[in-house]
Amino acid sequence: MARIRWTMTAVLVAALPAISIAQAANAGLDDPTIVGIFDAANGWDIATGTLAASKASTAEVRDFGKQLARDHKTLQEQGRELARKLGVTPVPVGGDFALRKDYDATMKKLRGLSGPQFDKAFLEHEVAYHQAVIDAVTKQFLPAIKNAELKAFVAKVAPAFEGHMKMAEHLLSK
Repeated sequence: MARIRWTMTAVLVAALPAISIAQAANAGLDDPTIVGIFDAANGWDIATGTLAASKASTAEVRDFGKQLARDHKTLQEQGRELARKLGVTPVPVGGDFALRKDYDATMKKLRGLSGPQFDKAFLEHEVAYHQAVIDAVTKQFLPAIKNAELKAFVAKVAPAFEGHMKMAEHLLSK
């Protein structure tokens, strides 16, 4: 199956990659690919949240990290359960996938920081990351999803991404 290649089409929040609807259609953005991206994206935020839960310098940021890890673990499990129910085999995200590269670079950076610098970098990442996910869900994934049950699930969970972004923005403003 074709994998999506995300390209820089505009400077998205913190220069995260974006993909146009036309590019998505040409790249084979289908339900198994979307499920694979959704699963990986949740996994990446489980990891960054877990790191913040153990490394952040304030209780508020540690608690936010725990919440991210917990919420995204739940979403990941629900997505996997729905994929099994629908008989959809997720397309794994490759090592050359831009958001994977961003995740790898972010984790390397975060592991090298401590104290308030860690908190600030983590929260800035979470704002940018959730904005990128919201954009991808609303502009690419929902229009491309063919299965009605999968589309309903993604539409139902999309507001949680907005909530996480707003919480990160709130903590960043403190």
